[in-house]
Amino acid sequence: MTSIRRQFSTFVIVGLIAAAAHYGTLFILVEGAHWRPVPSTLVGFVCGGFVSYILNRRHTFASDRPHEEATWRFATVSAVGFTLTWIIMHFLVERLGAPYLPAQVLTTGIVMFWNFLANKLWTFGGGAPA
Repeated sequence: MTSIRRQFSTFVIVGLIAAAAHYGTLFILVEGAHWRPVPSTLVGFVCGGFVSYILNRRHTFASDRPHEEATWRFATVSAVGFTLTWIIMHFLVERLGAPYLPAQVLTTGIVMFWNFLANKLWTFGGGAPA
């Protein structure tokens, strides 16, 4: 149990770094470029995804799965996360009129659990924790 706790803690730290890329992109596109929040968060999701793959592969899951296989698996997991992000953000922001940043925080929390489990069990094959 200690190793899964440590692995999840590392995942959360990596997630905070990836979230900075995601939220930074979201904020710049909404406030600076005057884009709508939902497309902006999806671009941010992709930016955060690049950061997440690199750091999680090395530090969280210590995976030796070849990049050729891990990247398409990560992309598949991310596509589900991307879709969940779109659905949740669309519902909260466009349908309920919620402010985009609190809506994104809630969305991130929900999608985080999907990403951890799917990447641990499938993408990186449950490699040893860092």
